[in-house]
Formats: sequence, C-alpha cells, structure tokens
Amino acid sequence: MARFIFITGGVVSSLGKGLMAASLAALLQARGFKVRLRKFDPYLNVDPGTMSPYQHGEVYVTDDGAETDLDLGHYERFTGVPSKRTDNITSGRIYSDILAKERRGEFLGGTVQVIPHVTDAIKTFALTDVDDVDFVLCEIGGTVGDIESLPFLEAIRQLGNELGRGNAVFIHVTLVPYIAAAGELKTKPTQHSVKELRGIGIQPDVLVCRSEQPLPESDRAKIALFCNVRPSAVVPALDAESIYAVPLQYHEAGLDTEVLAAFGIADAPAPSLTKWTDIMERIAQPEGEVTIGVVGKYTGFKDAYKSLNEALVHGGIANRVKVNIRWIDSEIFEQEDAVLHLEPMHGILVPGGFGQRGAEGKIAAARFARERKVPYFGICFGMQMAVIEGARHLAGINGASSTEFGACADPIVGLLTEWKQDGRTETRAEGGDLGGTMRLGAFPARLRGDTRIAGIYGSTEISERHRHRYEVNIGYRERLEQAGMCFSGLSPDGALPETIEYPDHPWFIGVQFHPELKSKPFDPHPLFASFIEAAVAQSRLV
Repeated sequence: MARFIFITGGVVSSLGKGLMAASLAALLQARGFKVRLRKFDPYLNVDPGTMSPYQHGEVYVTDDGAETDLDLGHYERFTGVPSKRTDNITSGRIYSDILAKERRGEFLGGTVQVIPHVTDAIKTFALTDVDDVDFVLCEIGGTVGDIESLPFLEAIRQLGNELGRGNAVFIHVTLVPYIAAAGELKTKPTQHSVKELRGIGIQPDVLVCRSEQPLPESDRAKIALFCNVRPSAVVPALDAESIYAVPLQYHEAGLDTEVLAAFGIADAPAPSLTKWTDIMERIAQPEGEVTIGVVGKYTGFKDAYKSLNEALVHGGIANRVKVNIRWIDSEIFEQEDAVLHLEPMHGILVPGGFGQRGAEGKIAAARFARERKVPYFGICFGMQMAVIEGARHLAGINGASSTEFGACADPIVGLLTEWKQDGRTETRAEGGDLGGTMRLGAFPARLRGDTRIAGIYGSTEISERHRHRYEVNIGYRERLEQAGMCFSGLSPDGALPETIEYPDHPWFIGVQFHPELKSKPFDPHPLFASFIEAAVAQSRLV
C-alpha cells in the first residue's frame, strides 16, 4: 500500500513547496523507494492552458497531453518519473466534472455540496493510479488561510484519518523572516500558520522553515514547542546556490530521515547521492562559459520559460561549462538593429510562444543567426519564424507569414485542423475553444538518416512533446529545400514538418516540439547538449 505525504504552505506563497517536494522525492528515490508526485491547484481554471505565463509561469505538458502546473516539471527533472494527466488537478476540473455529473442526474436528485462531493472527488483523485509506488507526495497549491484551498485541506484531513497512522504524513512549509532592523529571526508567523492549519484539523508532522539566515537551535526549539512537533522535525531550509543543490541540502538538514521516522521507518537504506554530487561538482567547477541569447516575448518573467532555462543549464552540465542566459525581448528588434544585441552571443534560441507581438523580432534573430553563422535553436514558434525568415530572404517568397497573424499571401505557417493521435483523427475548427484544443503531448517523428539532428539523437525514430495550434505548411517544402533549407524530420505520415535545419550552417536547427520538457540534470536532452557544444565552439571563434 502506498504511503502519502501531504505538503502544505503557509505565511506567504513562493516558498518553494514544489522544489521541496521534488527534492524529498529524489531523496526517497535515492534510498530505493518508488515515488509519484501530484499537484493540487485551487484556482478555478480547468487547467493552466489558457492562462498567461505572467500569471502562472510556463505550462508544462505531459506525454499523455495534459497541460499542467510548472511544478510537474520540477518533479520530472528531479526524479525522472514521467508525470501523467492524473498528477495535476484543479478546483476548476473538480467542479466541472461534478457539475457535469449533476446535469446528467448521477446524484439521483440529491443536494450537491462541497462536503462530501467535492472532497470525495479530491480524495478519489489522490488515490488513483498509485498501486505500484511506495510514496505519493501531494503538494497543495496556495497558502493556508486562502478560501480557495479549504476543500483540498479538508480532503487531505479526511484522507489522513482514513489511511491511518503510519500511512500519512503532513509537511508544512513556512517562512521564518529576518528583521534586519532588529537583527532577529521571527518565529511568530510560523506559529500562526501552524495554528491556522491545526484549526482546520491538520497537525503537521514536519515543519520546513525557509529563512535567509541560519536557524539557531533555540529558535528551532521554540517553534517545536509552540507548534507541537519534535525539535528534530523543524527542518531549516536556507537559499541554495543552485536548485540542484537542494536535495543534498535537505538531506544534510535531515528532512528525509525525519519523514521516514514519522512513518515509523527506521531501517531504510542510506541514500545514494552520487549523481547529485556529480551534478554539483560540474556546476561549481565549470571548464568555461558561454552566453546564450534567448529571444522571446515573456522575458520579464523567467518562470514563463522555466523548463527552457533548466534545459540550457543541463546542456552546460553535459559540456562542463557555465551557461549565461541573456533574456532579450523580441520587440526590441522592431526598433533597433538585432546586431547590437546579438553580436556578443555564442548561441541564439527562440522559444515557443503565441501571437503576433514580437514575431518580427524573432524573425530578425533567426536571420542574424543564419547569416552570421551563429548557432540557432528554434523551438515551436521559434522554428516557424525561422521557416518564414528563410522563405522571405532565401526563397524570395515576400508574402510569407503565418495565418496566426491574419490573412496573408503565402501562409507558410497555418492553422492545424486535423492530425493523427493514438490511431484516431483529431480535428479542430477555427474559432473553437482554446483550452485543451492544441496538438498536445507526445508524438512520434521520423528523421532523415543523413541529417545533423539524426546524428544528435543517434536514431531516426523519436518521440517528443508538442503544444501548438499552428504548423509549417508542407506544401512549401520543395521551394524551401531548393533554397537550402532541409526538412530533416516529419510526422510518420509525412504530412507535418517536425524539424528543419541548414546543412551548410555550423548549427541551425528548428523543432516543432518542446525538447526542454524532457531534459534532466542527470540526463540532459541531446539537442540542448549539442546546442551548447556548438556554442562552446562558437566562443572559440570570437
């Protein structure tokens, strides 16, 4: 039977519950246990698919096509366990399912209420698909005291009782602020947060206390006394030099040991942390550095490109170099020459995105990289803009554009209305719902054996995750290839371009999928490893 670890947060948001959950899961995994992580989000959106990245960060996509919270990216990167649609739930999805049942008459005329119907649905979600794991870590979004999270907290309170002692542990992440004027750490916010949680009926077993200063033993003892936990169960959590140092830091603080003790497990094997120490050695002692210019439209909020940021770091780990990321707003190229901002770069990456804003700047970045022979990596929208650039300036198709921006003379990129998935035909109509209607999840692709990208993968058969509504128009393939562009990868039926490259360029690759979603620090994605390798070579030329 799987044991459950419920993780809540208090005092303020953005305390790193997701990183803590991922780190704890990695430590349990390092001891030989099988883990699964889940995220409960209290907002009323059915999923984050229609939310602006400025609202909630990037949308993380799973193999089975779910648009989920970015914390699932942390979970996968730290454990290597692929997330599923069943690993992220929102209030919106819970209520949507319940109301659909009510409309169908499935409640047999009964009154539909938060308790028991909503809480039962949350518990059912928590207990689904966990037969083959030892620990299920469930992170509750939001902060204790929020109205939105109350049904989730009530559900895990009930579930804790139903599972029984030894099968459920509660961890509460809080803040111990440092008041510079007084020169003191203050424990009162943590005390109040735990009091709020206990008022709901949940007594935490372990407290993880984020602070900017080391937490003295006297303060740990004080927190333990007022919050009704053992002093050893008050685990300090200082800021780390890298997120990949966090598992090692939590192990040193005793988090995994304390959690196992709360379950009554005293005979667990010691964790094997070699891969984490190796990662940190590569990060702490790089043999060089490169600068990558990321040309996007959400560059003012780095969580909008969280997986991309980490995949670039992983490429640096693979090559033992430090990767300096320069975030460049693509709109700036519509007023200034791209040369001014891109000339110092050892590599240029244009990520995914939606809409016309900043598109011409991304096209300018692709042109600069192509003409100046600077390594270029175009992902999703970044590939589409590179194809439009090549169509305009190499193939002479002056009206080349995307129908995403409106009607155009030459729709090099157009709305995807039909595709194959799992043996069935999926169709979409222009003007239909936006949420969940894109080409989502893992799709296979076939690569030409004589191409650079096939050499990078070491295979001609790949599977990668997608999230897009528009596709490069295969009808322009012949004209573009005559101009020098290679369509190096296609969907199995040959209808959808998956990758492009320029054979006469040191490194210029565009992909319709999102390889950053599958990269891990201990298993860097081959495209990112190769891109950074090319950037290292470029750095030696300038």
